[in-house]
Amino acid sequence: NIGFVFTNGDLGEVRTVLEANVRPAPARVGAVAPINVIVPKGPTGCDPGQTAFFQTLQIATKITKGQIEMTTDTPLITQGDRVSASQAALLQKLNIEPFSYGLVLKMVYDNGSLFDAKVLDITDDVLASKFSQALSTLAALSLALGFPTQASVPHSIANAFSAVVAVTIGLEKYSFEQADLYKEYLKDPSKFAGSGGGGGGGGAAAAEVVEEEKPEEEEMDLGGGMDMFGGDGGEGGG
Repeated sequence: NIGFVFTNGDLGEVRTVLEANVRPAPARVGAVAPINVIVPKGPTGCDPGQTAFFQTLQIATKITKGQIEMTTDTPLITQGDRVSASQAALLQKLNIEPFSYGLVLKMVYDNGSLFDAKVLDITDDVLASKFSQALSTLAALSLALGFPTQASVPHSIANAFSAVVAVTIGLEKYSFEQADLYKEYLKDPSKFAGSGGGGGGGGAAAAEVVEEEKPEEEEMDLGGGMDMFGGDGGEGGG
């Protein structure tokens, strides 16, 4: 059967409503199975006299409390196969309705265009994710080719800033506001060691430790290394 649904609403929401309205249906002899059917293990409610029926379908059973019990989950029907008489009879005995029937959206017509219903699976989040991936790829390609684009400009600016800061760190007489923080850290990392600490007592203890370690640092003679970053090593050596 084929039907038409006319709407002025959101197509995705309409499809959700259509797919939610389904009805369970029994397995009829000769019908093509739309899904795989697995019969769960457990008591069947059938008397022991029907054991031969289960054996015909190669279903492992045992007798428990006067009734047949299936010992394992049993694959009964494979998707695409036709339902046999014995399979339909078993499902009827167990009161199992394995199939469901409802409207299945096939095609969508909108503003003069006809397209597959799978297009409705593309949400705004999916589009944003695809766009972000493409933008990252374009930026990487632009940087590799040395060809500036709107996608690569932010990365180029960030790379240029890093290079300028690196050069400025090596200069003693020149700096700029954004580079000052890096130069201060390289001159004295201990200033930033307690920035995430607790109360004033901890800070005082940290200051005492630093003061005790100062002679050790002088004995190691790290002044030459600090000169590379515009530090005080040159003054110490003079």
